[in-house]
Amino acid sequence: MLFDQIIDRSSTYAYKWKKYEGQNILPMWIADTEFKCPQAILDALHQRVDHGLLGYTVPAHHKSANQAVVNWLAKQYDWHIKAEWIVWTPGVVPAFNVACKAICQPGDKVLIQSPNYPPLIAAPKLNQLIRVDIATVEEAGRWTLDFVELEKQAADPLCKLLILCNPMNPVGTVLSAAELQRVADICLQHNVLLCSDEIHCDLILDEDAKHIPAGKLEQFKGQVITLMAASKTFNIAGLGTSFAIIEDAKLRQQFTAAAQGMVPWANVLGLSATEAAFTLCDEWHHQLLSYLRINRDYLISEIAQIGGLRMLAPQATFLAWIDGSGLGVDSVQKYFEDKGIGPSPGADFGDSRFVRINFGCPLSQLKDAMTLLKK
Repeated sequence: MLFDQIIDRSSTYAYKWKKYEGQNILPMWIADTEFKCPQAILDALHQRVDHGLLGYTVPAHHKSANQAVVNWLAKQYDWHIKAEWIVWTPGVVPAFNVACKAICQPGDKVLIQSPNYPPLIAAPKLNQLIRVDIATVEEAGRWTLDFVELEKQAADPLCKLLILCNPMNPVGTVLSAAELQRVADICLQHNVLLCSDEIHCDLILDEDAKHIPAGKLEQFKGQVITLMAASKTFNIAGLGTSFAIIEDAKLRQQFTAAAQGMVPWANVLGLSATEAAFTLCDEWHHQLLSYLRINRDYLISEIAQIGGLRMLAPQATFLAWIDGSGLGVDSVQKYFEDKGIGPSPGADFGDSRFVRINFGCPLSQLKDAMTLLKK
């Protein structure tokens, strides 16, 4: 019942809904959900606003928010960090761009798994770096990294950084312990630093999949950048708050120095929301995962019945990577839009044969979309 409610967002200037404003197209693209965030978060925000003063707040001084992160990572991932390892950022996108500045010099190469979400693909060029795509390949019914290509490209001395997305966006894979071990081995062998974007890590749908934070891997000896946030899971992305976990003090200083003067502090309300998310919303989180599993399984069943479309079951996230290459059309994106559905264009992720559908919505809305798609 928590997630069945359809909420009119037309008065809130929501980016997701502005894109197709005035068109008879159901927006199912950008990665925020159609779910009202937990009441405990709303209450925490009301309490903070009602205090009446919203002045400067250094995130490192916000002890309760920092402790909430420490406790959450211990509970969810058996990862025992220290509060001083946390570097608050106004989003993971600024954070991996900061990583590019901190680790690389103009002309260096950055390894990026492909397909990937547009801001991550764009990061190397924005920082005068050369992007090297590492393909995502299908193995045993799931997507994974092309490890042969990863090892080949990592051997180039100009390759200084690998930006990994785990769980993967858009394909939804959760890297296994063995896969992460291979990533670590390759990075360490070739002196490539790993920046792991784990913003969807709290959205694991397969009960036999287990998220392992990159920073937890002992072989890195703390020399890894792990990016996380409550934003996707608890639908608070508009509050602009995330965090990097960097154990190594020297690397942490490099990262902080690269952000100085360019990247603002995390939002004061976002700190309150993150604290509430990680301390007061366990039952809501549990129910969300159950609801998303229902949506995912329904979508898989429906797509399997539509000729020309194919998708592999995502192990995590609320995103479906749908292959439309069998449709025989010039534009898979236009095909969906002509049906009245607005997905994310696969071309923006690196493969125009696909679209990405956001199934983080009421099941009735998802059913409406499938009805439109079958017309």
